Amino acid sequence: MVHEHDHEHRHITIVDEDGNEQLCEVIYTFDSEEFGKSYVLYSLVGAEEDEDGQIEIFASAFSPSENGEDGELEPIETEAEWDLIEDVLNTLEDELDDEDDE
Repeated sequence: MVHEHDHEHRHITIVDEDGNEQLCEVIYTFDSEEFGKSYVLYSLVGAEEDEDGQIEIFASAFSPSENGEDGELEPIETEAEWDLIEDVLNTLEDELDDEDDE
Protein backbone atom coordinates (compact mmCIF):
# COMPACT_ATOMS: atom_id res chain seq x y z
CA MET A 1 0.00 0.00 0.00
CA VAL A 2 1.49 3.31 -1.05
CA HIS A 3 0.23 6.44 0.68
CA GLU A 4 0.43 9.62 -1.31
CA HIS A 5 1.51 12.80 0.41
CA ASP A 6 0.37 16.29 -0.52
CA HIS A 7 1.78 17.72 -3.70
CA GLU A 8 3.16 21.04 -2.50
CA HIS A 9 6.70 21.72 -3.64
CA ARG A 10 9.12 20.92 -0.88
CA HIS A 11 12.81 21.33 -0.85
CA ILE A 12 15.42 19.34 1.00
CA THR A 13 19.10 19.95 1.39
CA ILE A 14 21.40 17.02 0.95
CA VAL A 15 25.13 16.86 1.49
CA ASP A 16 27.04 15.16 -1.30
CA GLU A 17 30.16 13.02 -0.99
CA ASP A 18 32.34 16.13 -1.07
CA GLY A 19 30.48 17.72 1.83
CA ASN A 20 28.76 20.30 -0.38
CA GLU A 21 25.15 21.12 0.38
CA GLN A 22 22.83 20.67 -2.58
CA LEU A 23 19.33 22.09 -2.69
CA CYS A 24 16.93 19.49 -4.05
CA GLU A 25 13.31 19.59 -5.03
CA VAL A 26 11.17 16.78 -3.69
CA ILE A 27 9.36 15.11 -6.56
CA TYR A 28 7.44 12.50 -4.63
CA THR A 29 7.37 10.82 -1.26
CA PHE A 30 5.72 7.52 -0.42
CA ASP A 31 5.62 4.96 2.34
CA SER A 32 6.26 1.26 1.98
CA GLU A 33 4.65 -1.01 4.52
CA GLU A 34 6.64 -3.87 3.03
CA PHE A 35 9.95 -2.31 4.10
CA GLY A 36 8.63 -0.23 6.97
CA LYS A 37 10.24 2.93 5.57
CA SER A 38 9.37 6.07 3.71
CA TYR A 39 11.05 7.03 0.47
CA VAL A 40 11.70 10.34 -1.21
CA LEU A 41 12.37 10.92 -4.90
CA TYR A 42 14.13 14.18 -5.64
CA SER A 43 16.11 16.09 -8.25
CA LEU A 44 18.74 18.76 -7.88
CA VAL A 45 17.32 22.27 -8.15
CA GLY A 46 18.62 23.82 -11.37
CA ALA A 47 19.65 20.47 -12.82
CA GLU A 48 20.11 20.47 -16.57
CA GLU A 49 17.94 18.18 -18.66
CA ASP A 50 19.78 15.69 -20.84
CA GLU A 51 19.24 15.24 -24.59
CA ASP A 52 16.00 13.36 -23.94
CA GLY A 53 14.61 16.09 -21.69
CA GLN A 54 15.11 13.88 -18.65
CA ILE A 55 16.34 15.13 -15.31
CA GLU A 56 18.33 12.77 -13.14
CA ILE A 57 16.16 11.61 -10.28
CA PHE A 58 17.64 10.46 -6.99
CA ALA A 59 16.01 8.36 -4.33
CA SER A 60 16.63 7.91 -0.63
CA ALA A 61 14.90 6.19 2.22
CA PHE A 62 14.03 8.11 5.34
CA SER A 63 12.48 7.39 8.68
CA PRO A 64 10.24 10.25 9.81
CA SER A 65 11.24 11.43 13.24
CA GLU A 66 8.87 11.49 16.18
CA ASN A 67 7.74 15.09 15.76
CA GLY A 68 6.74 14.56 12.13
CA GLU A 69 9.77 16.35 10.73
CA ASP A 70 11.66 14.56 7.98
CA GLY A 71 14.26 12.29 9.45
CA GLU A 72 17.72 11.56 8.19
CA LEU A 73 18.00 10.35 4.61
CA GLU A 74 19.37 6.86 4.33
CA PRO A 75 20.93 5.15 1.33
CA ILE A 76 18.88 2.48 -0.40
CA GLU A 77 20.77 -0.75 -0.08
CA THR A 78 18.64 -3.61 -1.36
CA GLU A 79 17.67 -4.66 -4.86
CA ALA A 80 14.09 -5.15 -3.70
CA GLU A 81 13.88 -1.52 -2.59
CA TRP A 82 15.33 -0.30 -5.89
CA ASP A 83 12.76 -2.45 -7.73
CA LEU A 84 9.99 -0.80 -5.71
CA ILE A 85 11.34 2.67 -6.51
CA GLU A 86 11.61 1.87 -10.21
CA ASP A 87 8.00 0.69 -10.20
CA VAL A 88 6.88 3.93 -8.53
CA LEU A 89 8.94 6.02 -10.95
CA ASN A 90 7.47 4.21 -13.95
CA THR A 91 3.96 4.78 -12.62
CA LEU A 92 4.69 8.45 -12.01
CA GLU A 93 6.10 8.88 -15.51
CA ASP A 94 3.02 7.22 -17.01
CA GLU A 95 0.77 9.61 -15.08
CA LEU A 96 2.81 12.62 -16.21
CA ASP A 97 2.68 11.42 -19.82
CA ASP A 98 -1.10 11.06 -19.56
CA GLU A 99 -1.39 14.66 -18.36
CA ASP A 100 0.62 15.83 -21.38
CA ASP A 101 -1.86 14.20 -23.77
CA GLU A 102 -4.89 16.17 -22.62
